[in-house]
Amino acid sequence: MGVELTVSPQHKKVRDRVKRFTRFDLLPSDAVAEAFTRGHSEGDPVAERFVAETYHGEIGGEKARALLDEALRVGIANVPDAPESMRALFAEFETIPDWLDPDLIEQGAAVWRRWGYSLGAVGNAGTMDTYTEASLAVPLSLSGGYAGASALHRYLETSRWWLEVCRPGAVLTPGSTAREVSLKVRVMHVSVRARVAAHPEWRSDVHGLPISQSEMMLTLLGGSVGPALGLYALGFLTSPAEMRAVLHFNRYLGHLVGCRVDDMYPATVGDGVRLLYYFDATRKHDSGELGPELVEGFVPSFEPAASVRGFQRVRTLFHLHLQAGYTRLFMLPWNRRNYRLPSGLPGLAFMVARAPLIAVVELLRRVVPSVDRAEQAVAMRSWRRWHAWHIGRREEAFDASKALRR
Repeated sequence: MGVELTVSPQHKKVRDRVKRFTRFDLLPSDAVAEAFTRGHSEGDPVAERFVAETYHGEIGGEKARALLDEALRVGIANVPDAPESMRALFAEFETIPDWLDPDLIEQGAAVWRRWGYSLGAVGNAGTMDTYTEASLAVPLSLSGGYAGASALHRYLETSRWWLEVCRPGAVLTPGSTAREVSLKVRVMHVSVRARVAAHPEWRSDVHGLPISQSEMMLTLLGGSVGPALGLYALGFLTSPAEMRAVLHFNRYLGHLVGCRVDDMYPATVGDGVRLLYYFDATRKHDSGELGPELVEGFVPSFEPAASVRGFQRVRTLFHLHLQAGYTRLFMLPWNRRNYRLPSGLPGLAFMVARAPLIAVVELLRRVVPSVDRAEQAVAMRSWRRWHAWHIGRREEAFDASKALRR
């Protein structure tokens, strides 16, 4: 018996009213809904075979990590000891899908570069809004990714991936850091999936597989349709053509990290909205105490340490209030009020105040190409500077051999 998803009566009423007045159906087709439901019980078989044979097999995590690093450095063809499962993984990873359009990939990456820091902050606020669901909260709590003191560092790891993949041409360049990090993220997800699936806290009869195909799909929507629409409130005027481009870009990112992007991946922005609405309409609200653990642990992780003084303390507090502001704007109010979070009003006031300036720049870039290039450069420089300041001497590990914390 697979996962069961039921649309709430309230969402059905909203859907019926919207459809009556606009003819737009907020719910996906039956075929897409069925694929999304099945996707909760589907993983990444090719990468799973590799991880089971190496990281979780006789080779062990340390040697498997070294083997993966070597293959990424010199190419899988130059690693004679690579097991067949590893060769199959690289063959799938390096395959260029027949639907890929390099121009759309670059246009979508450019959208990410313009969004910059806001992309990460919106994506994180939207992700926290999903922690009402045990299927998402349990893996994160068990792995410790966004729980407690490690929350900020895990966010910085994710930010590193965002920064790398949106560099011009990066995701299509063999041997690039963007591709290296993407494959390591894929392997890490598979390793966590296997460990969580075997844990007594995981309910496979209710939730299917941890980090399932459907949940990975949601993250792709959180990097495309979600921010494209939500960031209008902050002055980012993303055109319909740019939305389609960033959807295409995220489709290829999904291919790199092991998400199947054929059966249910949105063909249009409207399709993306329908999937997001379907997720919200079928929430189980069953995360219990894990939801507050994750949500209430993230924003406070930006708090400055007692030893931080002067400008650095002001800078740290600014980002604390800014992140809280994003949660106020991009978490559903009826979900957010269930958690103890900083008010977010100072950060929200700052974002609202600068929105007209961003909108002016967004309008100018459509007629002056140099403004477009400058907007991307400034946004990326600011985002990288913030990341470098926070990461300090630490390194992003993307560690697939790490044990669960309980």
